[in-house]
Amino acid sequence: MKSTIPIAHNQAQPASLIRRLAAISYDSLICIALMMVVTGAYMMLSSALIGAEHYRALNDAGTTTRDPVLTSVLFSVLFFFFGYFWTKNGQTLGMQVWHLRVQNHDGSNIRWTQALLRFLMAGVSAAVFGLGYFWVIVDKKGRSWQCLFSESEIVRLPKKP
Repeated sequence: MKSTIPIAHNQAQPASLIRRLAAISYDSLICIALMMVVTGAYMMLSSALIGAEHYRALNDAGTTTRDPVLTSVLFSVLFFFFGYFWTKNGQTLGMQVWHLRVQNHDGSNIRWTQALLRFLMAGVSAAVFGLGYFWVIVDKKGRSWQCLFSESEIVRLPKKP
C-alpha cells in the first residue's frame, strides 16, 4: 500500500540545503548513539561467545579494531534505521523536526530499493567532500545526488495550521 502525504504537488517545494544539513546533523547524533549501543552489545556478545579473557587478549592485540563483522552489523543497522523511517512515513526523526520528507515525485513513500540507493549514494556524496549534498545549489529542481540516483525528492512540508 502506497502512502502519500496530503499536500498538493505544487505546494511541495524542494528542501533548502540548510534544512537538509540541519536534519543530517540531528540524525547524526541519533546514529552515533545507536552505533555506540550496538557496538557495546556486540562486544558483550563476542566476549560471552569466545570468553572474556580471549576477547580481552584480542582487544589488547588490536585485532578487534577492524572487525569486518562489526562493520557489517553497523552498516546494516544504519541502513535499516534510515530505510525504516524513509519507507514508513518518509521522515527520519531529524527530518520531522525540520519539516522535511523524502518521497517519490507523486508524493508516495519510497521503496526499500530506493532507500538502499539513497543510503549508498549518501556515503558517496559525503566521501567527495559533500559535493553530492551541495549539488542542490546547482540543480534547478533542488535535487541532491541521492535524489537523482534514487529517483526521489526531499520536500519541505508546509507548517500545520
